Amino acid sequence: MFPRSQWAEIIARDPGHSQRYIDRFAMLAAQGQDLVGEARLIDAMVGRGAAVLDAGCGPGRHSGYLHRAGHRVVGVDLDPALIAEAERAEPGPTYLVGDLTSYELPSEAPQRFDAILCAGNVLGFLHPDTRRPVLAGFAARLAEGGRAVVGFGAGRGYAFDDFFADVEASGLVREQTFSTWDLRPFAPDAGFIVAVLGRA
Repeated sequence: MFPRSQWAEIIARDPGHSQRYIDRFAMLAAQGQDLVGEARLIDAMVGRGAAVLDAGCGPGRHSGYLHRAGHRVVGVDLDPALIAEAERAEPGPTYLVGDLTSYELPSEAPQRFDAILCAGNVLGFLHPDTRRPVLAGFAARLAEGGRAVVGFGAGRGYAFDDFFADVEASGLVREQTFSTWDLRPFAPDAGFIVAVLGRA
């Protein structure tokens, strides 16, 4: 058994946290905020009908966008409340309640993915002992030529240099690195990272 993530610890202490998270993003959507830039990037990287894994899918906004764009989408999240909201608000993808260290895909779902999206600071919430297993899981789930795109902020206890070392140790290679989801150049003092990863 792997240690629990920070998110699992938060919702164990505060069961209302998930609903407040759902409500916050519903409010931002109602205000007209752009909440699917990450999904648009993935859509631009793959052909029509691609298999896409939304790793840490939350309430499903990226999964839903990619499904409507014609892709075969699987969303995985450890929070049952977020998965329930995804199924309600963004039906169509296959959704699974599962930890990224140990989930199993149903036989009818894609088993390998042309793209893996890991947005929303998911990596920053992982327990340090699970970072390499999760990244190795991404490598194992990528189809030939597939890419994983992960993004998380600085100041969350996961130094970018440690992330780079974990990538290399997990069967992945860093193909491109940016500081924003709209692909601004990355610098060592950046406050955010978006990394495009392939299989080593």
